[in-house]
Amino acid sequence: MDEVFKALADPSRRALLDSLNARNGQTLRELCAGLDMARQSVSKHLAVLEEAGLVTTVRRGREKLHYLNAAPVHEIAHRWISRYDRARVQALADLKNALEETPMDDAPTFVYTTYIRTTPQKLWQALTEPAFTRRYWATEFITDWSAGSSMTWDNHGVLISDPEQVVLEAEPYSRLSYTWHAVTPELAKRFGWDDELLARLSGEARSKVTFTIEEAEAAQVVKLTVVHDGFEPGSSLAEMVSHGWPGVVSSLKSLLETGEPLPDDA
Repeated sequence: MDEVFKALADPSRRALLDSLNARNGQTLRELCAGLDMARQSVSKHLAVLEEAGLVTTVRRGREKLHYLNAAPVHEIAHRWISRYDRARVQALADLKNALEETPMDDAPTFVYTTYIRTTPQKLWQALTEPAFTRRYWATEFITDWSAGSSMTWDNHGVLISDPEQVVLEAEPYSRLSYTWHAVTPELAKRFGWDDELLARLSGEARSKVTFTIEEAEAAQVVKLTVVHDGFEPGSSLAEMVSHGWPGVVSSLKSLLETGEPLPDDA
């Protein structure tokens, strides 16, 4: 947490975060063009933000795209805001909300990176085995986890089957990707969505989620990056998952590190 607070203390680094909050997924060149800073200065500040975990990067071809990462502020908020008077830490709460927002630009993409005290093998189990997934996500997957295989979701007790629900990539202990589930009337009823929202979600293109697992320098620490993309401009689902993923990943982290997921109201 010290690195996060130090990174946020610099106004130039906060300006970079503001720029990414306005438009996520920028290259170094785009960030330099939008700020009155030399390329070398921007690079140095980005390195500090990456080291603190406030910015994460994703390679797209030859380009390196930079994204806000809500994980560190989410964890600070969970540790501190729940223990002290919320009015006294409203500024931190506002920052948390800003970092968790996914701007609805031309190509909304959700990127979230966190570090978990576990092993790649245990993390893979937590992402794929029902005994784990139902505890921190209330979701189970019926599939053999082979690339191209179909998937049936048991999402909070609602079974969802669709030919387009498939495993895209499955490299044990390193990378997992699959298409997102269909939106059904039964699921809408389970979560209390009205007909208008159900129609919007049902009409959107199918998105996908990718988990990348990397061993960190520290022993028994694993870096998990979640990328959820493939959304249409103005996607309602993109906005929903941008608020849902931080809680799911935090509960996954808690389960692997403490043996218990976060409580439902965390």
